[in-house]
Amino acid sequence: MPTRLKQLGIKFKGKLHKNISVDKSLKKSLEREEGELNKTGALTVKTGKYTGRSPDDRFIVDDPLVHDKINWGKTNIPISFENYKRLYNHMISHLSKAKELFIFDGFIGADPRHSLPVKVVNEFAYHNLAIGQLLRRPTSEELSSHNPGFTVLVAPNCEADPKEHGVNSKAFILINFKEKIVLIGTSRYTGEIKKSLFTVMNYLLPQKDILPMHCSANIGKDGATALFFGLSGTGKTTLSADPNRKLIGDDEHGWSPEGIFNFEGGCYAKCINLTRENEPQIYDAIKTGAVVENVVMDPKTKEYDFADSSMTENTRVAYPVDFIPNAELSGMGGHPKTIIFLTADAFGVLPPVSKLNHEQAMYHFMSGYTSKLAGTERGIKEPQATFSAFFGEPFMPSKPMIYASLLRKYISKYGANVFLINTGWSGGPYGTGERISIKLTRAMVTAALEGELEKIEYQKHPLFNLDMPKTCPSVPSEILNPINTWEDKSSYEKKARELAKLFKDNFEKFKEAPDEIRSAGPI
Repeated sequence: MPTRLKQLGIKFKGKLHKNISVDKSLKKSLEREEGELNKTGALTVKTGKYTGRSPDDRFIVDDPLVHDKINWGKTNIPISFENYKRLYNHMISHLSKAKELFIFDGFIGADPRHSLPVKVVNEFAYHNLAIGQLLRRPTSEELSSHNPGFTVLVAPNCEADPKEHGVNSKAFILINFKEKIVLIGTSRYTGEIKKSLFTVMNYLLPQKDILPMHCSANIGKDGATALFFGLSGTGKTTLSADPNRKLIGDDEHGWSPEGIFNFEGGCYAKCINLTRENEPQIYDAIKTGAVVENVVMDPKTKEYDFADSSMTENTRVAYPVDFIPNAELSGMGGHPKTIIFLTADAFGVLPPVSKLNHEQAMYHFMSGYTSKLAGTERGIKEPQATFSAFFGEPFMPSKPMIYASLLRKYISKYGANVFLINTGWSGGPYGTGERISIKLTRAMVTAALEGELEKIEYQKHPLFNLDMPKTCPSVPSEILNPINTWEDKSSYEKKARELAKLFKDNFEKFKEAPDEIRSAGPI
């Protein structure tokens, strides 16, 4: 038995599969009947009850090392070391009885100056396959000297006892920064593994004066890097997978004095309503080596019905970044020239595109307004207005001004044009209006990236204090001011005032925010 498992207390006597190939992980998944192949060779699995993250079941171990650094609250729930230890021993006992275990050793972070080596111990073969596609895969030389800075234990068949272990349900996700351990039990959703590790990075990197970001990134033919911030479902993955630009990554990145670097070695894209016409790169990435979660498949033809949301709206595919034809395999890029904040406005009142000055950029970065979309978390059935600081608050465990101050520093030092793009509704709120088409959104993004929005005239939104372009290439001018798309103008103004008040009320929690940032929001 490997030394690391002994150190963890796992008295394992079964068959260990360590750093096996994609083909062997896939073969084991099929042998164990964890899933089946679709028409194109992708592994298709069902994650059962947990088809999205379970935020109420994620805890951070409260310890003097981190107590004054964590932004405790509903997002970062504390758990005592005593309860953690009881649950840890429970999981160790469970894993010790397993007939098979699967280990993946890899890295988070493409820049070797700032990467974190990690070990993931999996009870299921398909988790080993998926996380091996999503994280950075080591070379044989790197593997020979691999020393994990964090270890993740993943046991979907291990259930907690809420009364005994001090958690909220049978499911649990525990992060222990002192012991450098993550425990994940009961949930089979692959997203819990990667998001737990990204939370670890998002805590560690600011201590090195590096800004961690929940964003996608790509590079143009001119070598200019662009960032796309946004919560799940706002178009972050779709819009960054541009055939005319090289993809750096689709979910989380760091911004250091050397530039941008991807956390991952793969992508975890949403599949709901996926078509080759709208998202050809994601569609074509669903092939042998990819892991598809909770997509309905015809048992006879083995073809997917991407429009079927009967299991969840949060259907997913995990694949390595080299499945994207024009990916930037180094996972690194220069300082960004363009930064885009994506929001899916369920009220239907924000402009489709706005240009932000530095103070407005800070305001909207800290606000992180969007709508939670169906399926990304358990219990979400339709879009709900929400504010998630930094467009990724659940994964940012440190105090808010730590991240905000780092963004201010990097934008000021390296310069970037910042835009707020609404991928949500127009002409009315959710249920009445229509969602802005991906074709129009792509046209606005292209205009921002190519500098076209630097050449046109702007008008100020009287309530949201945003600069709206009067024209934009390939976009009807009449939709650029959102009130024009509403038949009942008074209804628009009423709904806009409602959202503006939510912005103001939410920003009250940032007591330390300077006046110049506070005044950059709605009037």
